[in-house]
Amino acid sequence: MSTPRQSQAVPPVPPSQPGAPRAASQAFPGPHPGGHGYASPIPVRRTHLGHAVASEWTKIRSVRSTVWTLAVMFVLVLGIGLLTAFALGSQDTLEMPVLAGGFFGLMLGQLCVITLGVLVITSEYSTGMIRTTLTACPQRGRVLLAKALVFFLLSFTVTLAACTLTALVQTAMIEGKPVPEYIDPRMLNEETAATGQAVASAGEWLGATVGAALYVALLGLLSLAVGTLLRSTPGAITTMIGLVLLPFIVSLFLFTESVREFGEKLREYSVLNGLSSLFRIPFEGGSADTGWPLLWLLAGVTLAALIGAYARISTRDV
Repeated sequence: MSTPRQSQAVPPVPPSQPGAPRAASQAFPGPHPGGHGYASPIPVRRTHLGHAVASEWTKIRSVRSTVWTLAVMFVLVLGIGLLTAFALGSQDTLEMPVLAGGFFGLMLGQLCVITLGVLVITSEYSTGMIRTTLTACPQRGRVLLAKALVFFLLSFTVTLAACTLTALVQTAMIEGKPVPEYIDPRMLNEETAATGQAVASAGEWLGATVGAALYVALLGLLSLAVGTLLRSTPGAITTMIGLVLLPFIVSLFLFTESVREFGEKLREYSVLNGLSSLFRIPFEGGSADTGWPLLWLLAGVTLAALIGAYARISTRDV
């Protein structure tokens, strides 16, 4: 005769005993007693832009491309500026502004900042890291803003340091040299015109240091925006180098009567002319052009590109 199986109740183990299993309500916290939502055992904090900035700063300073590109830029600016100062210091007179020699190193150094600006965003797309980034921070506009802030401040600081050191070297080596009498006094600052000796004015210092650093940092920021739009490292770098060099090179071949005026305008608004004007040696536009109007123009173009990059990153899947 079969007897029904009796269920054997397993006595619960006290929670205080070592190794005791936790109750279901403790292992998997459910709703509050009042039924008003989920109670997480992990402290939850509301994220903000500062967290995204800290994340982007950790990423940009922990990769070798940042160190190498900025180091090469620094060496180019300071090294070529030093060679220019030696060359100008060996002459009896000085036919250009005291700080103008800093342009030649920065003309090449800006290409390093452009390359880094592209890599800041496209390297994440090429490695797939962008998926992790956007999972950790779903607010894509916040990610783009954090990248832009970190990169802009870093590139501006390093470029400013390089330009300032170059300016100090040039001032120490060539300031005070006599200016040739055939130089138009309107091309000289007031102190140089009065004494006949080359002296850098406050405006020249501001343009050759802060202005030049802002200009190059904005170019890098524009590169970041172009990299976000294209999502391709070779394509974005090629586009930016073409933007920097191509207008000026093309303008040199527009010398016939029918297109000469267009070539002059193309040269006047080129990136290279904007940078050289900050050092008071404009290729086109007159000696009174200080480069600041072209810097604000570049800022407007960069802002428009960043708006386009925001629309791109917000509306398209990774």
